[in-house]
Amino acid sequence: MTNRFSFYFGAAALLVGMVMVAGPTRAADTIKLGMLTDQSSTYATAGGIGTIAAAKLAIEDFGGKVLGKPIELLTADHKNRPDIGSQIARGWIDVEKVDGFIEVQTSSVSLAVLDLAKQANKAILFSSSGTLDLTTRFCSDVSIAWTWDNFALAKVVSTPLTAKGLKSWFLIAPDYTFGQAVERDTRSLVEQQGGVIVGSTKTALNNQDYSSAVLQANSSKAQVIAAALAGADAVNFMKTVAEFGMSQGPQTIALLSATVNDVDAMGLEAAQGLQLVEAFYWDMNDETRAWSKRYIAATGVVPNMFVAGAYSATLHYLRAVQAIGTTDGRAVAAQMKKMPVNDFMTKNGRIREDGRLLRDMYLFQVKTPQESKFQYDYYQLVATVPGPDAFLPASLSSCPLLAKVPVSDEAGSKVAP
Repeated sequence: MTNRFSFYFGAAALLVGMVMVAGPTRAADTIKLGMLTDQSSTYATAGGIGTIAAAKLAIEDFGGKVLGKPIELLTADHKNRPDIGSQIARGWIDVEKVDGFIEVQTSSVSLAVLDLAKQANKAILFSSSGTLDLTTRFCSDVSIAWTWDNFALAKVVSTPLTAKGLKSWFLIAPDYTFGQAVERDTRSLVEQQGGVIVGSTKTALNNQDYSSAVLQANSSKAQVIAAALAGADAVNFMKTVAEFGMSQGPQTIALLSATVNDVDAMGLEAAQGLQLVEAFYWDMNDETRAWSKRYIAATGVVPNMFVAGAYSATLHYLRAVQAIGTTDGRAVAAQMKKMPVNDFMTKNGRIREDGRLLRDMYLFQVKTPQESKFQYDYYQLVATVPGPDAFLPASLSSCPLLAKVPVSDEAGSKVAP
């Protein structure tokens, strides 16, 4: 279930994507970082294996060592089960003496492992997990939420579309904690901006048949059909939409947590016109293209916001460790908050006291097959929402770490978590 890699990277290794595996070493001889991801289920392509590859690139770029010690990466498949994730994390803390967690994917697993990390004083970073709980009621001085959350998804979709006059919405959400949270926030934001929710329906995780949900949404005559689906669920949903001839119909289709990899799996014929939110797109500028070219060369897959976030977060973590000379969880998290975030993915980002990285978020529209000029040329930018506007304002958060944050430091919003 668990794979261990020790990285001693040079330029040659970076070019060919090779990993050198060291023999057994004592815990004190290495810096051990843990990644718990979905490597075999619904979200394996959304993050999973890709975030591991991105973290490896970050470790390579940092030089393979920190504080004079080689960096050892522990990875495991939690199968989207909090009990499995917790069991692995506890073993890493107690037996492997892991120094920190640089990614825990899936909200339910993240919350379970967060509790263990707090008890053990281990810094823990989240790129793929999007529950707002990580920075509100369960916020911690050891955790950093790097890429996105369910509030930002709802905000970045609802604000530009309602401003265009698309006021009637039908919501589709998977029937578990994350889906319920996205539906709740989308409903609140749409209504606050003068819109109305004309209907909603729940679906199962790993659903194979979206016919009923799609027909309900179609018959509602809503101007926007917004679905909080990702990975294989998003792909199956959009293929059903296309089968019913709705891809180019009068209703706007929005996926609140899908990625460019999902669009690739759907194909442009099915995905054209789709609205979706990401914190990163590979073809935005020279920097994103340069990094993405390396990632594609190493993996053969186009990078999404989760994998870019995993790289960015890992590099920022290592820089913080190097700066303060320790892997103490609370000290590392505090140092990460002191350091501005500037890289190919994020410009002038800052980490708030609740652990929320405030970064720009983007609404994209998927191109038609005729508009796409080359492989992975999938998106056109619809709107950019600045970080302070995209994420939940500090004054509305239940996180006690934000008690002293001035209201003037944030953007206004009326949506409570």
